[in-house]
Amino acid sequence: MLGAVIGDIAGSVYEFSNTKDYNFEMFPTGSNFTDDTVMTMAVAEWALNNDICADIKAQTKLLESIIVDVAKNVPCPMGGYGAGFHTWLFHPERLIDYRTGRVASGRCPYNSWGNGSAMRTSSVGWLYDDMDTTLKVAETAASITHNHPEGIKGAQAVTAAIFMARNGASKEDIKKYITTKFHYNLDQSWEYLHDTYEWDSSCQGTVPQAIISFLSSDDFEGAIRRAISIGGDSDTLACITGSIAEAYYKDIPEYMVSKAMSLLPVRFRKVLGMMGEKGYYSIW
Repeated sequence: MLGAVIGDIAGSVYEFSNTKDYNFEMFPTGSNFTDDTVMTMAVAEWALNNDICADIKAQTKLLESIIVDVAKNVPCPMGGYGAGFHTWLFHPERLIDYRTGRVASGRCPYNSWGNGSAMRTSSVGWLYDDMDTTLKVAETAASITHNHPEGIKGAQAVTAAIFMARNGASKEDIKKYITTKFHYNLDQSWEYLHDTYEWDSSCQGTVPQAIISFLSSDDFEGAIRRAISIGGDSDTLACITGSIAEAYYKDIPEYMVSKAMSLLPVRFRKVLGMMGEKGYYSIW
């Protein structure tokens, strides 16, 4: 899961000042974590404490409480939440239930297909022993807000890729599964994306590109560089790519670990420890 955080931090300064230079400066002044990391940590706290045998209502109630608590207590040092999610978090009294067109009675999903569901789900790919459970929990994590089929699909695809990567699947097998299960086009080359890709905050316009950046890479840092240098929503692209790349390569350069750990609050470092990433603490 640290791979997602590092990708977010690396992409943070390039989100609204895109670069197409593969050899861009990594972690220039001002680099920091964004809402992508905050929500990744919130979902991880939930997943670590969630009872998957409980009914969906109980699971989503717990997820909602943790997401809101983390958002209120750990402000984003960079970036911010999208308008719909910001309202969901901080002004639920203003929510409109899209199903009725009336003011909602409380927090409710808002049919989003944005990439927020995909960037926050990396912990789910690490915590369960079978694909069916992994996909089910990913759907729950997404649908509390992003209940549009594309929002759920994006979260599930990222989570599935992490699950397969951490369990030793080849890139070919990961590509085949994601293509077959989720119908994403992963045949575009990274070079083509580098020349043509533009800003897109949807799952369907972010997740395949992030996965291609991973598939075309040779190591963790290379995956991050590929994700950021296609342009677009750089922090989220690199967050998604980094989450898969860590699971696959199982190695992150020391300088990247040190940078990320130096920026994270104690609460987030504790979550990483609970996720089993204590091995990186010796580097930091």
